[in-house]
Amino acid sequence: VKLGSPTLPMPGYDIRILDDGGHEVAPGKLGAIAIKLPLPPGNLPTLWNADDRFKRAYLETFPGYYETGDAGVKDEDGYVSIMARTDDVINVAGHRLSTGAMEEALANHPDVAECAVMGVQDEVKGQLPVGFVILNAGVERPAADIESELIARVREEIGPVAAFRSVAIVDRLPKTRSGKILRATMRSIADGSQWNMPATIEDPSVLDEIEETLKRLGYAGSAS
Repeated sequence: VKLGSPTLPMPGYDIRILDDGGHEVAPGKLGAIAIKLPLPPGNLPTLWNADDRFKRAYLETFPGYYETGDAGVKDEDGYVSIMARTDDVINVAGHRLSTGAMEEALANHPDVAECAVMGVQDEVKGQLPVGFVILNAGVERPAADIESELIARVREEIGPVAAFRSVAIVDRLPKTRSGKILRATMRSIADGSQWNMPATIEDPSVLDEIEETLKRLGYAGSAS
């Protein structure tokens, strides 16, 4: 399903949108996408030689439901929109927000070639979003002007509740050899948490560049 595009559930699947406590949320509100048990016959009975891991990963977070790992919303007509992975949903002052939706807003800027948004720890709001963007080749406008436009764009499309105030233009993003952006590693660096060098990283030196950028923004142990 395309990010944010609505689709009706397939017959036999009772899809619910749940909050962190496992309670169904109101239509239009972001939450975890879960499927009420039992699943249709023969559907996802276990993981190969890993029954316990299957139960921990998919059945224990929300008892009575299969956890998909996706986050989204359901509208009044029952259409489900997948917005992000649950790992990419952040809590800003009690509001559950999708970093994927923020990335979509940034990516729609004509000067942006690629982007990533992650949530970092904040003493007041719990988490705050931080964005990184790579510009299209040939863009020579002042970085400060573009960053201001990006902040305004997220504020317009997501709303002031996103508290999106930090965005940086970078030359590249840390990725695995298959092209996946290492958001979790970036988040750990920003928060000053322990992290291990991903075995699949394409170029480890990118993380040094990201750390310097985060320090400039006031994270990753910055004294500012």
